[in-house]
Amino acid sequence: MATVPTLTLNNGIEIPQLGFGVYQVPPEDTKDAVLAALEVGYRHIDTAEMYGNEKGVGEALRASGLAREEVFVTSKLNNGFHAHDDALKAFDQSLADLGFDHLDLFLIHWPLPGIDVDYVETWKAMEEIYRSGRAKAIGVSNFKEHHLRRLFGETEVRPAVNQIEIHPYLTQDDLRAFDAEHEIATEAWSPIAQGKVLDDPTILRVAERHGRTPSQVTLRWHVQRGDIVFPKSVTRSRVEENFAIFDFELSADDMREITALNRDERTGPDPDTFNYIPG
Repeated sequence: MATVPTLTLNNGIEIPQLGFGVYQVPPEDTKDAVLAALEVGYRHIDTAEMYGNEKGVGEALRASGLAREEVFVTSKLNNGFHAHDDALKAFDQSLADLGFDHLDLFLIHWPLPGIDVDYVETWKAMEEIYRSGRAKAIGVSNFKEHHLRRLFGETEVRPAVNQIEIHPYLTQDDLRAFDAEHEIATEAWSPIAQGKVLDDPTILRVAERHGRTPSQVTLRWHVQRGDIVFPKSVTRSRVEENFAIFDFELSADDMREITALNRDERTGPDPDTFNYIPG
């Protein structure tokens, strides 16, 4: 079984660079999907309150026979719970649904610029959760530079992670550099642009050059850039394929060719305008 490299977060916690994402995995399918991923060798699971499938993640870990400390688990605060006390209660509910006494990483899912509760207030609740020891690390998701600068100026604990949309059509080089400058690890969601990049001629050419699939080449590009990445699939063969990216290496030319595909094209919403609150 391949050894997945780890990165050290700014508080000393180690996080596996490749994980398994459960976005859009139906709750009734989550246990089996996560259990399959753990059998393949994944030791990092990324879920969220908004996904509605935290219970399945916890059930899978318990069914796997693995010790809790062997698997790095992330969840994210749902958008309707940004008020201080609401955030604390939502975190408690996440732990209850997962059946855990702690999370390895807990994130604010979106900054939500149009709601009454400011994300700085939310972050102060996150700091309380972190100081309680029930989240080993805290971070943010979908935050831009100006969001992060506000946190730096008005709060005490620096985010350990910023999870943002990244793929060859949206390389986010400036934001990644800002994160790195401030010792914030960058995680990439939608790493293959919902499949859009897999038919790209450049990706196909690099994949053929290495005798690999387009998905493997794209995920390898992420890893070599230093991104933390967690592809999602409920198909066992694809789960295995996405894990098999540590026995080859892209050349500097390969990396440049893929990075040059950037066209600042999002598959998801812009964090500066996204204000969705689940009903």
